Amino acid sequence: MDSYLGFLAAFCTSITLIHQTIKVKKSKHTKDISLGMFSLLNIGLVLWLWYGLIIDSFHIIISNTVTIIFALYILITKIRLDLLTSKSTLVNN
Repeated sequence: MDSYLGFLAAFCTSITLIHQTIKVKKSKHTKDISLGMFSLLNIGLVLWLWYGLIIDSFHIIISNTVTIIFALYILITKIRLDLLTSKSTLVNN
């Protein structure tokens, strides 16, 4: 039973950012995404992954690895687009 619960929790956690990642990839728009929240989310995910490695928990390791991929993509895109937008605004003014 514990394995099924862990698998279900890992599945739910891993799919949470798929829609947002697809939306960011298609629209190249991240203005409404909080840089602070996604930064803190990535830190938390890395810590969960580290914890999963320490206790050797397959469900924690896999779910956080998958979620980190999506969350990092959004965070990197957010930073890149914000920097590009702010640089082009400075140049144009």
